Amino acid sequence: MLRLLEVRLPLDHSEDALHDAICRALRIPASELLSYAVARRGYDARHPDRIALIYTLDVATRDDERLLTRHHKNPHIIRRPDSRYEPPFHTTNPPHLRPVVVGFGPAGLFAGLMLAQMGLRPLILERGKSVRERTQDTFALWRRKILNPESNVQFGEGGAGTFSDGKLHSQISDPRHYGRKVLEEFVRAGAPPEILTISKPHIGTFRLVGIIERMRATIEELGGSVRFESRVVDIDRSGGVMQGLTLASGHTLEARHVVLAIGHSARDTFTMLRDRGVFLEPKSFSIGLRIEHPQSLVDHCRFGRHAGHPLLGAADYKLTHHATNGRSVYSFCMCPGGTVVAAASEPGRVVTNGMSQYSRNERNANSALVVGVTPTDFASDDVLAGVTFQRHWEERAFELGGGSYEAPAQRLEDFLAARASAGPGEVIPSYQPGVRWGDLSEALPAYTIDALREALPAFARKIVGFTLPDAVLTGVETRTSAPIRITRDEDRQSRNTRGLYPTGEGAGYAGGILSAAVDGIKTAEAIARALVD
Repeated sequence: MLRLLEVRLPLDHSEDALHDAICRALRIPASELLSYAVARRGYDARHPDRIALIYTLDVATRDDERLLTRHHKNPHIIRRPDSRYEPPFHTTNPPHLRPVVVGFGPAGLFAGLMLAQMGLRPLILERGKSVRERTQDTFALWRRKILNPESNVQFGEGGAGTFSDGKLHSQISDPRHYGRKVLEEFVRAGAPPEILTISKPHIGTFRLVGIIERMRATIEELGGSVRFESRVVDIDRSGGVMQGLTLASGHTLEARHVVLAIGHSARDTFTMLRDRGVFLEPKSFSIGLRIEHPQSLVDHCRFGRHAGHPLLGAADYKLTHHATNGRSVYSFCMCPGGTVVAAASEPGRVVTNGMSQYSRNERNANSALVVGVTPTDFASDDVLAGVTFQRHWEERAFELGGGSYEAPAQRLEDFLAARASAGPGEVIPSYQPGVRWGDLSEALPAYTIDALREALPAFARKIVGFTLPDAVLTGVETRTSAPIRITRDEDRQSRNTRGLYPTGEGAGYAGGILSAAVDGIKTAEAIARALVD
């Protein structure tokens, strides 16, 4: 079978256009084309008046080998690659001591799933609740301003990615088709099959709930176990080797192979690891604000007269700016047709995040606009100084929001003019449980405010209307990534603790659902190799 790359057609091409384009590309008569399937579909919207669809196609002809020889110099005509993922190991005789997965977000979920598929019967420990119970607790914060520190946007089955846009694309190199494996498992659990072919797949929060439940059921059917409300409070790493875990209940577990997939907000666990001597190092991350525009504005700017076309959906954007003060400013976690939500996991602090449903049909588009910070900004040599830095600005946002989990907000025009806002204009903020209008210049370090004020007009030169006076800024966004890295060696084990496998966003090795899931698969493979050896 052949693979054709970069087949471009107009947005509203006819049903027969793909068939004809394949024959032209291969220079064959229609009679030689046996079948074709769409492997990937994206779009090029750099010129809104002439948007093109871009296809990757898998094609069967009467003589594939002859055509490969004829087109051997054409990089857009290749042999179809085998995208099947093959696990490196399977056993029907698992070791008596089960591998343990700590955390059940994307990294822990896929580490657990892969270990189960390899016959290794993992035990999965999640500090939060099951996804449906967790959803109720999350709504309690959004609707009634009641925070459960152990069950919220950050903690619980599915991890922080459950309450997000559910984006399933990344920039990772993937020669072994790990990403394809992730998407196929999601589809097997009920995700729309289109995520296998569209260039920017997403699922959305409410669909993810059922999908995660079905994946958990698969793990259990294969001999794995999942325990909720099981927070790890201590580890035994005697002699620099994993020996066991202690839970908040006081229960202890013997454990020699531990996947540490704790997520980027497990600050108490970071402290415990530091105190127990696990090697950690501070790392850079970003902080900033959420911005909301009418989705119709973004659609019109990106797609012009094609705004609303069903094949395009709600438009997104990706923006960057290098400020004169040396800071990098960029859009992060853009949620088309979504909402801004409360994402705090600790009392007395305000954190924002963005979320979309599968339909992406809410009135506003939102994105984080964030500014890079480095360990030199933290004014301390403590490896956890980044956590202290995050907490300071989350507490400040809590104060500016009135001390009730409402978030401080400001109209964009007022933010640029350095004056407080008294209320909304055309754009109504979507943040739950509500906003307190004021001056966001007090919500972040001065250098981030300066960089954001410089970046916004620059972004408006790329997206006309981005500086809409009534656009809403809401603070603060602090959980873009973990403020530490739990350093690991090439075998994926902690630099100074054998048998401990730091994995995913919380360990500093991923940035989103897909990359965290892939990291979990690779860690499961590493554990399988260690058990075989």
